[in-house]
Amino acid sequence: MKALRFVVLALAAALAACSPKSEPAKAPEANAPVTIRFATDWRAQAEQGGFYQALASGEYARRGLDVKIVQGGPGVNVPQLLASGAVDLGMGSNSFIVMNLAQEGVPVKAVAAFMQKDPQVLIAHPDTGVEKIADLKGHPILLSDASITAFWVWLKARYGFTDDQVRKYTFNPAPFLADKRAAQQGYLTSEPYTIEKEAGLKPKVFLLADEGYPGYATMVLAPDSLILKNPAAVLAFVEASAKGWSDYLNGDPSKADALIRKDNPEMTQDVLDQAREKMRTYKIVEGAEGRPIGAMSDARWQTFFDMAAAQGVYPKTLDPHKAYTLQFAPK
Repeated sequence: MKALRFVVLALAAALAACSPKSEPAKAPEANAPVTIRFATDWRAQAEQGGFYQALASGEYARRGLDVKIVQGGPGVNVPQLLASGAVDLGMGSNSFIVMNLAQEGVPVKAVAAFMQKDPQVLIAHPDTGVEKIADLKGHPILLSDASITAFWVWLKARYGFTDDQVRKYTFNPAPFLADKRAAQQGYLTSEPYTIEKEAGLKPKVFLLADEGYPGYATMVLAPDSLILKNPAAVLAFVEASAKGWSDYLNGDPSKADALIRKDNPEMTQDVLDQAREKMRTYKIVEGAEGRPIGAMSDARWQTFFDMAAAQGVYPKTLDPHKAYTLQFAPK
């Protein structure tokens, strides 16, 4: 946590230093489009499909935006890209990332959440007596370093899991496959399908959001400077992205998929198809409440903050409103 705090403090200083000098996108003049560089958190995939759909279908262009998607990947730090001015908007993977920035005073806010359910899952072997998440108490669980300071906090509070269960997860399923008692983290739309396809094993999959995990995912992050100087561009991006997500899930996704495969040649159509189907089936983007795509609420953020603060992750004096704004989120 000390290393993370150092990085976040450095980002806060960088953004503060850059704010007076930076020149965020200005409102269109004489029909000139506003250039928006949008950084994703990973290589192109269906989990970013709504943004690619909005690009491919012209939704951004119709709203006066010239959007360039900057593909993420290993080692890509979206807040750092925002701090350096390399991008104008970025993707926030989960609510902990956003609240961490708020805790350290980084002038960046979440302006929309395009996954109402965080797709994080725990994956277990079948036919081992594990029928629910609580059954994993005492079992080894493979987690990445980032997850230990994120949803693991909720798992410990909810199920009484302990840190001695944690094993290092390196995004390689081999250790999980070798140990039938083990569980591992994953994304609903990714690892379960890969394990089933490559190992011939249909695993038990537990979606944390359906068990009460309150975090958002796939948020759009905007620097305070852009929010202040060009709110119209931020609103246009959110509105176009919401339309893109609706069309990607419920319409013809072929042009978006083509852009995704162009950016990420390792991606295959079968992986895209199954991921999109799972996002629809589990209402990852739309949520169980039927709220508009991209929506956020004070109540939901407060629930997340209360959970994390109760576990000592954040001081109870922190104002969670510093992490987000409802100014642009669909109502």
